[in-house]
Amino acid sequence: MATAHPALLFLLFVLACAGAASRIYLPGVAPAGFRKKDLLAVNVNQLSSIKTQLPYSYYSLPFCRPDTIVNSAGNLGEVLRGDRTENSVYVVTFEMMEPKLCQIVCKIVLSEEGANDLKEKIDDEYRVNMILDSLPVVLPIKILKLFHRKGTPFYQQGVHVGAKAMYAGGNENDAWFLIFNHFSFLVKYHMDTNTDLARIVAFEVTPYSVKHEPDGDWKGNATRLKTCDPQLRRLVVDYDEPQKVEANKEIIFTYDVNFEESDIKWASRWDTYLWMPDDHWFPIVNSLMMVLFLSGMIAMIMLRTLYRDISRYNQLENQEDAQETGWKLVHCDVFRPPVNADLLCVYAGTGLQFFGMLLVTLMFTVLGILSPVNHGGLMTAMLLLWVSMGLFAGYSTARLYKMFGGLEWKKVTIKTALMFPGVVFITFFVLNALVWGEKSSGAVPLTTMFALVLLWFGISVPLVFIGSYLGFKKPAMEDPVRTNKVPRPIPKQPWYVNPVVSILIGGILPFGAVFIELFFILTSIWMHRIYYIFGFLFLVFVILILTCAEISIVMCYFQLCSEDYQWWWRSYLTSGSSALYLFLYAIFYFFTNLRIMKLVSSVLYFGYMLIASYAFFVLTGTIGFYACFWFTRLIYSSVKID
Repeated sequence: MATAHPALLFLLFVLACAGAASRIYLPGVAPAGFRKKDLLAVNVNQLSSIKTQLPYSYYSLPFCRPDTIVNSAGNLGEVLRGDRTENSVYVVTFEMMEPKLCQIVCKIVLSEEGANDLKEKIDDEYRVNMILDSLPVVLPIKILKLFHRKGTPFYQQGVHVGAKAMYAGGNENDAWFLIFNHFSFLVKYHMDTNTDLARIVAFEVTPYSVKHEPDGDWKGNATRLKTCDPQLRRLVVDYDEPQKVEANKEIIFTYDVNFEESDIKWASRWDTYLWMPDDHWFPIVNSLMMVLFLSGMIAMIMLRTLYRDISRYNQLENQEDAQETGWKLVHCDVFRPPVNADLLCVYAGTGLQFFGMLLVTLMFTVLGILSPVNHGGLMTAMLLLWVSMGLFAGYSTARLYKMFGGLEWKKVTIKTALMFPGVVFITFFVLNALVWGEKSSGAVPLTTMFALVLLWFGISVPLVFIGSYLGFKKPAMEDPVRTNKVPRPIPKQPWYVNPVVSILIGGILPFGAVFIELFFILTSIWMHRIYYIFGFLFLVFVILILTCAEISIVMCYFQLCSEDYQWWWRSYLTSGSSALYLFLYAIFYFFTNLRIMKLVSSVLYFGYMLIASYAFFVLTGTIGFYACFWFTRLIYSSVKID
């Protein structure tokens, strides 16, 4: 019976995960149905900017306010992201399927401080974010059909606070600031034939800057305006005189709202936000195929070489004057405990904890259990998975530590529970203090910091101790060969197997497996877009595991053949060095793709990327270490040794 070729099976797996990526959105709540004249709750979220990366509350600017501002309670992930969802004045004026023209929201008089705040936010390109039925408001932008799929418009999340204008040939000092004080909303809905209820499938806006003038005395929301009039069907147009931002001047805020029936089904309404450029698929597939080919070549060569070595060594055992060569020559020293063995155990256990968190998270996202459109849900799930994986971190650390002959298991357990989280928490605390100094809503409150500490010391640390206790109770793992009391001298090594050279070379292939997808991940984070192709991300994660394991095994094999048996730490650092390339790429991305100018924003970027690189080092280093650990035990148990 014929069997399927492995490459064909992998290709089918790629297509299956690609299909999962395109169907990633599985809503966690039932769709909301609306009838005619039902009130629609339009909420406001943070003011965001890709230039500063510092979110601010919507009501930090002099916008129209409701009588009582209600802050919707968000999950832990939303708070960490800086999301602050609040009610707005539109909640009492939006009615389903009831178009309205030129509705007055309020009139304000700008103070000197308010005008300066508006100018600063406009100059930093801040956007207003609104939410209707969990859908963020988007701004349709028409671009060339040549560069966009099927000629459909590109949708930008949020709408700018205003614009900066100047005459042709002018300079920055001659520029003036305009505020978008008129919003033309378009709500698209899909009629459910089973229930006759309307379901909202799109929330779009077109902003205008217009200097409104009352037509007579001011009568609140009933005032008639010269610039637009619902009775005369006079609409706001682009060539109206714009509203400048000036102190002690009044600004009238207005809006239009229209409703349009759409063929878009409720389950597909997020396709607008999850749009992916057509050129995304090719580089990902190309990268995966290239890495898969290189991995297959390395694996085939290593298997053939090892099979020949093991056969030759076993044949030499039957000869009386046989002389040991190659990696078999160091069999009495290869399992000698390394320097700082306790620290290696700590990092190996922490890496296993991180690996488990990522694996479960990616599986949940591919299956649709976790959705990226659930604000903060993904980050909350990762935090909870991290603390729950402390059990495996403690268990693996204790097992490895006992194999090395360690006795102070409580000491190494404390290091496992505190070292990596402590470094990340201290760095995060310093960065959060900088955000707090900027009076940004992205600053994590003290109550949330206390909740993080409670998760850490109340759940994670006890689980690490429980896992360590269970692991240390197990009998120690026995080495396949005995270790001599006197260490064997290591001969002088060629330059190409020098620790620094081999470690730096070893990190190239794992980084090559992820760097293309890394661009899209960084873009989604720092350009405020939604990342959703978790099917491909899961494939990249699998390829990363394979490349880290293979490159570490290959470099370890060369090291042992050179009679250098100190492989423990080098196996960790070989694949872990890919984190160095990740941070270097983050620097490159900062100067080529971002427009961050402020010092605090730059510190935030590099601080968070340093945390990400540190976590990537722990993850990839652990994969390489355990791959070499399995490899050395396998080959030395496969040969006959007296």
